[in-house]
Amino acid sequence: MSQSWNPYAVLPGRLRHQLGFAGIAFVLLAWWGLSASGWISPNKLPSPLAVTKAFAYLAWHDGKSMLLDATLWSTARVAMAGVLVVAVGVPLGILMGASARLNAVLSPLIDPFRSAPVVALLPILVMWLGIGEVMKVTFLFLGAVVYLVPMVRDAIQAVPQSHWIGARDLGATPWECIRHAVVPIAMPRIADGIIVAVSVMWTYITVAEYVNAEVGLGQLIQNARRFSAMDQVFAGIAVIIALALVTYQVMRAFKRRMYPWETQT
Repeated sequence: MSQSWNPYAVLPGRLRHQLGFAGIAFVLLAWWGLSASGWISPNKLPSPLAVTKAFAYLAWHDGKSMLLDATLWSTARVAMAGVLVVAVGVPLGILMGASARLNAVLSPLIDPFRSAPVVALLPILVMWLGIGEVMKVTFLFLGAVVYLVPMVRDAIQAVPQSHWIGARDLGATPWECIRHAVVPIAMPRIADGIIVAVSVMWTYITVAEYVNAEVGLGQLIQNARRFSAMDQVFAGIAVIIALALVTYQVMRAFKRRMYPWETQT
């Protein structure tokens, strides 16, 4: 029992996987039980079998795969926005963390959007940027960068001041202290911020693709909803969840390879 409530305990890989599969199996069984009970209409809660059939239909029908096309387009939009988020959010967060004055100026402009609904900006983006790909990528960018910048700033400020002082004692300039002493120590937490930002973009992809998207997972879900094809809606949602999970696991693995010295849990 003591190990059950130990945040530093490391589970064997096999046990961790078994517990993960058990959690998924429990949700699937509960889903199957509710759908089979008849308490909820199939129009609201399709069965796992119906969703599986819908997935197969979307994956290949009449010589083409609507699901593959939608997945590729959505992934491309998230990837393009992700590059912009990292290119803008990481340097800006480092500068804010390194300069108390810059942080004082920009924090009131950025921090509130972590709690404010970014979806409210969608009508403004449509008026300013139109309904094309630029608007969709910009919306994903804004939805994620407001999370990444404060996390990068906090990562810089969380580095013990002794690292900065030690570099100064060795003759480094203030900026060299930030670049060579503070940023390397903060990189694991900055990587965590990037992972969170990319994950946030997957939560916004359906909203971004609701507006005049010819193809994409959000558009696929919207069209299915219009025709009350809830099995296809659930299939599309499942694909988004799977893509978000795969992206998360890949980025976590890359982080562990890049920073093996960080304490692992």
